[in-house]
Amino acid sequence: MSTTADEYKFTTLSVNSPKPYVLHIQLDREEKHNTMNHAMWKDMTDCFSKASDDENVRSIVLSGKGRLFTAGLDLMEAAQNFSSSPDQDVARRGFKMAKYIGLAQESCSAIERCMKPVVVAIHGACIGGGMDVITACDIRLCAENAYFSIKEVDVGLAADMGTLQRLPKIIGNDSLVRELSYTARKIGSNEALSCGLVSKVYKDDKELMENALQLAAFIATKSPVAVQSTKVNLNYARNHSIPEGLEFMKSWNATMLQTEDIMKSAGAFMQKKTPADVEFSKL
Repeated sequence: MSTTADEYKFTTLSVNSPKPYVLHIQLDREEKHNTMNHAMWKDMTDCFSKASDDENVRSIVLSGKGRLFTAGLDLMEAAQNFSSSPDQDVARRGFKMAKYIGLAQESCSAIERCMKPVVVAIHGACIGGGMDVITACDIRLCAENAYFSIKEVDVGLAADMGTLQRLPKIIGNDSLVRELSYTARKIGSNEALSCGLVSKVYKDDKELMENALQLAAFIATKSPVAVQSTKVNLNYARNHSIPEGLEFMKSWNATMLQTEDIMKSAGAFMQKKTPADVEFSKL
């Protein structure tokens, strides 16, 4: 694998490749509790877009540096963006604000749209915008010390980066989603597991990261054609009816079933080997 940290240089993210075909992206504003600002949203969009096209990346782990995942929105910077001259045209203020919100939304949509599965490892606080980020990821893991809050109502706004759109489809409990969204109530790791927000809880940050990287590395041993096709179709199926999803799948696999990866995988199976024993070509 030739991907190096030098190819992923960002001011608010730290990026490395700890295992073959695995990219580890960390929110890196530790002194600001990894709060999210204009620069981070731009970096996240660029980073995940780049990783999506990188043939040397087959899976991604996302985490936060320091003692927590993220404290959410950088309120100081946001206040500056929200402020405007009292005599400024309302429509022009609206256009400016829509552009600001659009950039924030795109930072999460880039994760969801990324062709590579994203495993997010959450420790400590995951507040406000952090919820938008993790709901855009494929697999959510956390440490026992993790807690979660849709915090926006406590600062006078509705969550606008994707939580309200994605969370109902993740946990499947409309009543709970509305309770958490209206109250900003914190939930701990055990409740997050029981309601389906996360799939596993680990005893501490070290165990969390070890298992997140191990999972990403295991996914990276699979056929990239199969894994990336699966993500595309899961995302499509979530937003469409079953007949529409099946029709899309039929058209997609009419091409993808012709991959050499099927014969390689079948050969490995017949020889009682695993996908990890197969050298799949890069996409």
